[in-house]
Amino acid sequence: MAIPDYQTLMLPLLRYASDGEVHPFRNAYETLSDEFGLTEEERREPIPSGRQPVIVNRVGWAKTYMTKAGLLETVRRGHFVITDRGRQVLAQNPERIDVKYLKQYSEFMEFQSPSTGDDEQPGQDDADDVDPPTTTPEETLERAYVGMRRGLADELLKTVKECSPSFFEHLVIDLLVAMGYGGSRKEASAVGRSGDGGIDGIIKEDRLGLDAIYVQAKRWDENTVGRPEIQKFAGALQGRRAKKGIFLTTSTFSREAHEYVGVIDSKIILIDGKRLAELMIDHGVGVSTVAAYEIKRIDTDYFEEG
Repeated sequence: MAIPDYQTLMLPLLRYASDGEVHPFRNAYETLSDEFGLTEEERREPIPSGRQPVIVNRVGWAKTYMTKAGLLETVRRGHFVITDRGRQVLAQNPERIDVKYLKQYSEFMEFQSPSTGDDEQPGQDDADDVDPPTTTPEETLERAYVGMRRGLADELLKTVKECSPSFFEHLVIDLLVAMGYGGSRKEASAVGRSGDGGIDGIIKEDRLGLDAIYVQAKRWDENTVGRPEIQKFAGALQGRRAKKGIFLTTSTFSREAHEYVGVIDSKIILIDGKRLAELMIDHGVGVSTVAAYEIKRIDTDYFEEG
């Protein structure tokens, strides 16, 4: 069974609180998970950011929306209770409570459409005719972010593949330094210059230079990097009495290549094109920030007295 959307959870949540007792939020989402027959896997399924399970996020937004409409009330941190208005709603035996239903309450309308000034917003009159989303605002924002990030990664990898081999070597240096290797750009300049039997370069593991990491970089378009290439790199490491290596490529690694690095003594990290693009985004190499948005929640600890 699919995880119910936050609007589907509203009426069951209100019914759960119908006894008038103060309920911990944890008990609420656990009870609703049982009611909808969610499996353990579904209960653990995370939202895109991985910060919390989907079911917890959706029950939380169901509670937030009904609290803004005056059907529930937060009495203390993580605890809520039904209100008189909530009891009146249940007495009417509604078939469903959703965003459209809650719009009959002025408090909820004020929450959903805060005043932005005297200027009328384009399309505002048509807003009521649009079906509300089934995902929570947080899920919608995070899914949009994930989609934009994937699109950027695809575009970034395509651009990297079009670069010259020498520029790719330069890019690898910048990325490794940005990740904390090598200490400085100057100290990492050996990457791409040694050309020694399957090794493109050497970089310090940390700023103190306690150990060396050997690097191989393949700017390939379509060809998959197979086990023979990794064996050649591993042999070069043994020739240097080295134990650590990084193999980067703009393409992919075969299953045999992944299996091979799992059974040898040397520690070799495989970074394919997809991972390479993600690391470039994470460490600001070849990308720039256009805009930044912060999502903030109230710090309830700040308001605790005594």
